Amino acid sequence: MRRKIFWERLWPPRDQLLLEAGASGELLVARIRLLLTGLLLLIPVLSFIYTPHNWENLIGLSVTLAAGLLSLVVYWLATRGVRWPWLGFASSALDVSFVSGALALFLIFDAPHTAVNSKVVFEAYFLAIGATALRYDARICVMAGSLALAQYAAIVVYAATDWDLNSPNYAPFPYGMFSWSAQTSRLILLFTASVLSTALVFRAQRLRRLSTSDRLTGLLNRWYLDEHLPAEVSRARRYDRPLALAMIDVDHFKQFNDAHGHTAGDVALCVIASAIRHSVRLSDIVIRYGGEEFVVVFPETDAESAVEKLEMIRRTVAETRINLPKAEAAACLTISAGIACYPADCGDENDLLDTADARLFTAKKNGRNCIVGPNDADIEAGAVPIQAALGGIAGVTSDTIS
Repeated sequence: MRRKIFWERLWPPRDQLLLEAGASGELLVARIRLLLTGLLLLIPVLSFIYTPHNWENLIGLSVTLAAGLLSLVVYWLATRGVRWPWLGFASSALDVSFVSGALALFLIFDAPHTAVNSKVVFEAYFLAIGATALRYDARICVMAGSLALAQYAAIVVYAATDWDLNSPNYAPFPYGMFSWSAQTSRLILLFTASVLSTALVFRAQRLRRLSTSDRLTGLLNRWYLDEHLPAEVSRARRYDRPLALAMIDVDHFKQFNDAHGHTAGDVALCVIASAIRHSVRLSDIVIRYGGEEFVVVFPETDAESAVEKLEMIRRTVAETRINLPKAEAAACLTISAGIACYPADCGDENDLLDTADARLFTAKKNGRNCIVGPNDADIEAGAVPIQAALGGIAGVTSDTIS
């Protein structure tokens, strides 16, 4: 069970705001990477100018120049707002490989002790691994940490195999003698850094969920809608795609609370929230707007499709039995909904919400338990007033559970 929970946390559902935060972090890392590679490029350039026939300087210049060009490409992609799923993985792997490449150069220049005992270059691994937390993706942290461990272990094994690192010929060992215990400690430190960066991402995701989730129903809250809806409208406008928004209200909920108590009301809200959430796509956004009101955002959905989806949700909620606490009885509630669509109904997110709210009010005036879409014809012709359909208290049936 714990293993399942870990993998679910490692591959969480898509969170638009975390993706946006990750994109900002990617841009920050790209700027730092470009600055560092530019500064490092000065060293082989100056060396090549003074000793142009030294092949080692030529190799150093070529490697650093290639790193600078790659850094420039990643920076250009980050500034363009590119959000390819693999970009964070590729750029993090690039950062780790930069450090490993620098250590490998010492092996090429026949300086194995510098490669395995460096007190400057090796620490750059921690910068590369720490920067992965800025992508807000735990998978990237795990990948970068694993890659750093594998690459550094390969460098150490290669150096220990091809050189007699503790030979007196290397005395007085300015970088220290070779020790497997010291190398094991370094690998443990790399592993610890990877675990820490992953834990930071998990912590950020948890705080994110706490700040954007409704504690009662587990749905996203109004703050998330306020932050997210402008981005959805902007995306629909940019790519000329439809967008639908539904405002949903539980019918006669106050009467239900008065008859059965607020504990039963909380149970009812949780049941209805679950019914709505399981009736939509993963890409749709379900929000508890406040009290007994919910909002559902349907990306890339036109008015006709949105009305069909809301009608399915309406039927599902009406057929869902709500077990009343401390009573051998069940109740049923219904919902009313108003639908607004982009671009027909609005110019921005405020217009979208206001239009959907106005149509919800029309649905209530028309007897509740119905849907009002962009046209009055979208009102369900077969909708039956709740009192006639359910009997007893409006919106409630209390059949005894056998």
